Amino acid sequence: MKSYFKFNLTGNKIFPAWLLFILLYIIPNTIVQNHIQELNNFNHSGTGMIDVFQRMGSSFSWRVLSLLLLVVEYAILFFIYKKTIEGIEFKEKVFRFVGKFGEFISLFIGNLLLTIITFGIYSPWFMTNVYKFFARNAKHDEHNFEFKGNGTDLFVIFLVTLIIPVMVVSAIGLIGAVLGGFMDALMHREMPEISGFVVFLVIFETVSLILIFVCLTYYFYKWFVNLSFKDYEIKWETVFWPSAQQLFIQIGLSVITFGIYSPLGSLRLYKYFMEKTVATNETSLKKFGYDLAAGDDFLFIWGQVLLCIITLGIYFPWAYCKISNYVLSKTYVEG
Repeated sequence: MKSYFKFNLTGNKIFPAWLLFILLYIIPNTIVQNHIQELNNFNHSGTGMIDVFQRMGSSFSWRVLSLLLLVVEYAILFFIYKKTIEGIEFKEKVFRFVGKFGEFISLFIGNLLLTIITFGIYSPWFMTNVYKFFARNAKHDEHNFEFKGNGTDLFVIFLVTLIIPVMVVSAIGLIGAVLGGFMDALMHREMPEISGFVVFLVIFETVSLILIFVCLTYYFYKWFVNLSFKDYEIKWETVFWPSAQQLFIQIGLSVITFGIYSPLGSLRLYKYFMEKTVATNETSLKKFGYDLAAGDDFLFIWGQVLLCIITLGIYFPWAYCKISNYVLSKTYVEG
C-alpha cells in the first residue's frame, strides 16, 4: 500500500522572510559583488602605490561585507527551512522542527570561520555539520532523524570527482591552446583560424565538464541520502553506471535545450532515484517512489517558473510552496 506525503505550507507564511531575503541579502549582495568586480578589473598600470594599497584595502572591506551578508542569508534561510520542514505531513502527522536559531547561527559562524582559516578545506565538514543540525532537529511521530555521513567522505568526493578532474581538464585545455597558438605561429597566421582541432578541444572540454558534474552529483547525493529514523536506515540502492547514464541523458537534454527541458529532466531524475531509495531494518523494507505524469508535471512547473519571472521573483514563495506540494503529494512510501 502506498502512503503519500503532503505539504501544508503556503506562500503567505514565508513571504515576509522572502521579502527580507530580497531587501537584506539579494540587493545588498548584488551591489557588493559589483564593487568587488570593479576593483578586480582595475588596471594598476600608471597608478601610484598609495592608490593601489587603497584599492586593496577597499577590496578587503567589500569582501568582509560579502561574508557578513552570507551570515544574513543563512539567518533568513533558517526560518524558511524551519517552515518547510514543519509543512511536511506523512500519515496524518506533521513534521516538527525543534532547532533553535541561536544554536544554528553560532554553529554556522564557527564553521564559516574555520572554512576561511583553512582556505576552504574545511567546507565539507561545514556542510556536514549544518546538515546534521537540520536532520537531528527534524522530528516525525516524536522521533528525530540522524544523518550518518561524515565530512571526510565528502572531502574525498570533492577531491576525486571535482578538484582533480577539473585540474586535469584545465591543464589539457591550456596545453591545447598553447599548441594551437604554436601551430598558428609556425604557419605565419596573423589571425588564428577555427580549426578542427579547436572544435575538438571545445567539445572535449564541454563533455568533460558534464561528465565531471554527473560524477559529482551522483556521489554527492549518495552521500547525502544516508539517514537513520527509528530503527530504519534510509539509503540509495544504486550502482554507478546506470545512474550516471540517467544523469548524463537528463543533464545533456537540459543543456542542449538551453534549460527548457530542465524541469522535466529534474523530475525524471527525482523519480529514478526515489525508486532507488529504501528504508530498511532487520524485519522490513520500505520503498519510495514518485508518480510521474510527464506532460502535466512539465507544464505545471514551467507555469510557476514563468510567474516568478513575470513578477521579478516576488511570486517565488507561492511557486516554492505549490511546486513542493505538487511533487510531495505524488511522492510515496510503499511497504
